[in-house]
Amino acid sequence: MLAVLWLRSVFFTLVLPGSVLLWVPLWISTQTGGMLELGAARWIGLPVLIIGVGGLLWCIWDFGRRGKGTLAPVDPPRFVVRGGLYRCVRNPMYLSVLIALGGEALLFSSFWLIVWAAIVAIAFHVFVVAYEEPALRRQFGAPYEAYGRAVSRWLPRRPSS
Repeated sequence: MLAVLWLRSVFFTLVLPGSVLLWVPLWISTQTGGMLELGAARWIGLPVLIIGVGGLLWCIWDFGRRGKGTLAPVDPPRFVVRGGLYRCVRNPMYLSVLIALGGEALLFSSFWLIVWAAIVAIAFHVFVVAYEEPALRRQFGAPYEAYGRAVSRWLPRRPSS
């Protein structure tokens, strides 16, 4: 059963964040110009990208290990995940994707990847506020309400003890 959960996680990772972080940026990079003149400073994007991807993978791991589900809406966690990065911010997976996109935009010196990151950020916010948070309130009730009061939606902060 555990192997099936991890296979589903890998599949949904390639489809969902993979589209946002890999497939669309690859298409944008091959179809557009819009290069920024960052020089050697573009290499700052590499550690930023690594931090973003690392955060994403950590969240996916916690979804499986703690929440007993995947990042896909069709196979969500069965429990509110409050550990790991979810102690500091309610949406670390989305935030990690945005950090990784910022790293890609810097690394590849691409104005159009910055535009893509802005579009993704707006889409994430609208999705979270209009659909995801109300659905989580209905699914998990009081535990999610308490979590929402204790942890910021987008700005990470040190958890209270």
